[in-house]
Amino acid sequence: MSLLSVEDLGLTIHGTPILDGVSFDLPVGQVLGLVGESGSGKSMTSLALMGLLPRGAQVSGQAHMDGRDLLALDERSLCGIRGKEIGMIFQEPMTALNPVRTIGDQVAETLVIHGAASRAGARAMARDRLDRVGLSDFPMDRFPHELSGGQRQRVCIAMAVALRPRLLIADEPTTALDVTTQAQILDLLKGLVEEEDMALLLITHDLAVVAGVADHVAVMQAGRIVEDGPTEQLFRTRRHDYTRQLFAASSHQPRRDTRPSAQPLLQVEGAVRSYTLPRRHLFGPAPQLHAVRDVSFTLHEGESLGLVGESGCGKSTLTRAILGLEPLQAGRITLNGQRVEAGRMPPALRAQVQVVFQDPYGSFNPRHRVERLVAEPFHLAPAPNRRDRVAQALVDVGLKPADMDKYIHEFSGGQRQRIAIARALIIRPKLIVLDEAVSALDVRVRAQILDLLADLQGRMGLSYLFISHDLSVVRAVTDRVMVMKAGEIVENGATGAIFDNPRHEYTRQLIAATPRIPPNWREREENEGTLV
Repeated sequence: MSLLSVEDLGLTIHGTPILDGVSFDLPVGQVLGLVGESGSGKSMTSLALMGLLPRGAQVSGQAHMDGRDLLALDERSLCGIRGKEIGMIFQEPMTALNPVRTIGDQVAETLVIHGAASRAGARAMARDRLDRVGLSDFPMDRFPHELSGGQRQRVCIAMAVALRPRLLIADEPTTALDVTTQAQILDLLKGLVEEEDMALLLITHDLAVVAGVADHVAVMQAGRIVEDGPTEQLFRTRRHDYTRQLFAASSHQPRRDTRPSAQPLLQVEGAVRSYTLPRRHLFGPAPQLHAVRDVSFTLHEGESLGLVGESGCGKSTLTRAILGLEPLQAGRITLNGQRVEAGRMPPALRAQVQVVFQDPYGSFNPRHRVERLVAEPFHLAPAPNRRDRVAQALVDVGLKPADMDKYIHEFSGGQRQRIAIARALIIRPKLIVLDEAVSALDVRVRAQILDLLADLQGRMGLSYLFISHDLSVVRAVTDRVMVMKAGEIVENGATGAIFDNPRHEYTRQLIAATPRIPPNWREREENEGTLV
């Protein structure tokens, strides 16, 4: 028997069609994976079910749950359902949590609002829910910024399941998480479905995640479900051309023709970075956090070097030091033979290294046009023909010169990432640091960006420091890989050797935690060859 039955769901926003004829059933105790590219309508489907659509939205169709049509309910009725009967986990936990309230208060708030407990009782129930999601060692007076990404996501899950809802909607709940945390969150969600007798609508662009969790899969394209069925059956048959394209892109290997030289470009020798934490007792010693412990490595000209590890292992701290944004207590960093020191990097040296961030939208000023955004690095290396240089940079990344007169909100996620790469290229650096540059992209856009990076490296002789928690991407685009744990490099070597024969136990754990599609489910793809 279906808990949720969606029939012919349609949606327009200010007259623009978004969803068209979306239909599916979700039984109790089942996980439905909703997959597709960015902009396909996955998140809008969930927001329509929750009654959280923006102004100007017009909905048609029906969504029956327990005999009620969710699409026909007024706001007062929906407020009684949200959190109590339908819980939702959003993609970015830091924006979903209130930064000025403790995690205990935020979990308890749902219980109080729906009258499930008094404030005192709600605190006790909040403690139980936090324990249930694996945060038994964390005090409830912690604030969101004091937790890691995975811990914040667990708080969001505790809030979503606080009242034991019958339906849980998870919108990209593991996109920004490292592989071990991702595996823990997915096991937690699947366990909740089995133990709490609920249903889960899992929205994701990661086909490997769906393969390991979902009972049923629906593939969305341009606001329509183009194919659906039991997970293994759909993965094996792939009747629709769009589904086959998604599968081919998920295992895409960019063609890389570059050969690193023996000339060192970046050298890190004995790097140490520690932080002094607040005292736990008035007269006690201040505890130390050793973020980077005696790290040494060399990155050669034309080489792609991967840096992997769990959240909190020290990757970001080491990266900031390489960019000259974080001082070291010991050791030294040199770029092209010149010393890198925080606050003392001359413009000519800083111009030799640029960075591409995970969130391209968040790294741009939305009030400026693309021309000004891409030209920002020229303060390090001024150029008289600025507009011509911007036009050429956009062409280099597969965009048009006319795009420089647009605003950043006018582009898709993949196009924004191309613009971020154009900004990094504009002053012709020797080294580009890619900090989770493709982790938030869907599989087809990710394949395009990886092809672009490989092409640019071949044409311009660039060196890449590729920081990612997606081990499949690291394997596809790097020559060597370093594995970091608790501030130390525990394993370092050729990418193929590390992945095929890991020596360190921690590396083996990371590889084992990586979600993957069973090889025998991909036999058709191997027989048909590349489809994109």
